[in-house]
Amino acid sequence: MFKPLLFATLLLAPALHAAELTALEKRWLSAAGPVLAYSRQLKLPLDITVQPRPRPGDVPLAMGFDKGRCKLVMSLRNNPDAETVLAGIPEAEQGALIEAMAAHEIAHCWRYAQGAWHALPAGFVEVNEERASDASLLAASKAMRETRREEGFADLAALAWTRRSNPDDYARVYRWLAGVRDRVAVPRSGHDTRVWVRLAGDGAAFGEAEAPFADVDDLWREGLLAPE
Repeated sequence: MFKPLLFATLLLAPALHAAELTALEKRWLSAAGPVLAYSRQLKLPLDITVQPRPRPGDVPLAMGFDKGRCKLVMSLRNNPDAETVLAGIPEAEQGALIEAMAAHEIAHCWRYAQGAWHALPAGFVEVNEERASDASLLAASKAMRETRREEGFADLAALAWTRRSNPDDYARVYRWLAGVRDRVAVPRSGHDTRVWVRLAGDGAAFGEAEAPFADVDDLWREGLLAPE
């Protein structure tokens, strides 16, 4: 969720059977259950993979794509940093946060399945075109900008999902997510989504609650128009 998408996950071991899951994996899957059920309702092409030997720095949930399918990768077992993002939060209060993380990742899959990955809204006009004498630097900056936009969309989708499914937890989830984004080390990096998160403070600006992924477009567009 909080790092660039893991395209390398396609090489990981196949998903384990439920009986082989750890208690931690079962707890996270249980918390993500409502979002996963919604993904089935939307008929998203989603597979879930459990990574038994994560690499240093792997996040607990990440999304990759392969041959038209989304790959939700869990990196919880044998990962000492797996729950760093939840540090200081009692286990009894983590469910809504894990659910929001899952919604963020499933929103990536939804965008991919819609054929909208890295696409701007219809009618959106790009401004402040970037220039650089080094073509490789320009390409890297463009890729980071595209990542940042997708992460901004997914953060809004996660908050819209929370407003729909866990309205009593909205303020708490929002404060947590805003805190995570405020700690981004490099401004304008791929996960510097603060411009979008700030627009969703009370959740009132979201669209219809029954379509949490589709109805963040207005806020997403507003963030796209903000100076970067």
